[in-house]
Amino acid sequence: MKFYETDAEFMERFQYFVEEEVEKKLDKDVDEKTKSLAILAALLGSQSLALFKDKVLEYVTETLTPVEIKELVYQAVDYAGFGKVYPFLQAVNEAFQEKEIALPLETQSTTTLKNRLEKGEAAQVEIFGAHMKDAWKSSTINYYLASNCFGDYYTRTGLNLKQREVVTFCILMAQGGCEPQVIAHAKGNMNLGNDAQFLENIVLECLPYIGYPRSLNALSCVNKAKRVVIFVRKAGNKNAICQTW
Repeated sequence: MKFYETDAEFMERFQYFVEEEVEKKLDKDVDEKTKSLAILAALLGSQSLALFKDKVLEYVTETLTPVEIKELVYQAVDYAGFGKVYPFLQAVNEAFQEKEIALPLETQSTTTLKNRLEKGEAAQVEIFGAHMKDAWKSSTINYYLASNCFGDYYTRTGLNLKQREVVTFCILMAQGGCEPQVIAHAKGNMNLGNDAQFLENIVLECLPYIGYPRSLNALSCVNKAKRVVIFVRKAGNKNAICQTW
């Protein structure tokens, strides 16, 4: 990036905002690995390909492993679609080649074509609650969610469920227009222990890269999710705090 040569005045203010006002205030609350995952996921969700590749080159082997980066990209297919993810997968492979990282990476799959539905449903139940049991029977798309979205991806190693929910949340909030799903996955994060304050910090870490409108929308979604979670927990029915998409 040569913007310090061509746009020094802008870059001085932008870097000050990122480093002094965002990162220094939030870094104690969000570890480097989680911050790196969140920023990459937000850049992918907002289709910021060039900066995404620069960040992959910066993060790989420093704050993230090659496997973690690949798993983030694979996870994105469910929430952005392969059409949008395709160039990002290419960019990761190019970045890894530049860093002389051998491909393909070791396998992270834990399911087979025979048990992916069962394992995917189990992941849904762990994240969203017991009401997700047999939810796949209600429609074709719910079957796909259990078998493909959760069975093929959430069951993989390389990222744990809490990390995968952070990645999903960031991809969705950065796309815009996915507010119902942002709320649902904010609730899923809270179920796994990523509380509302943590999610607010994640949004603020990503703000310089996705802008104020989508960040404000995401914060509103977190607040809505928090109110629902508090209400339902007070009612003593923690298994019904969210629908999944």
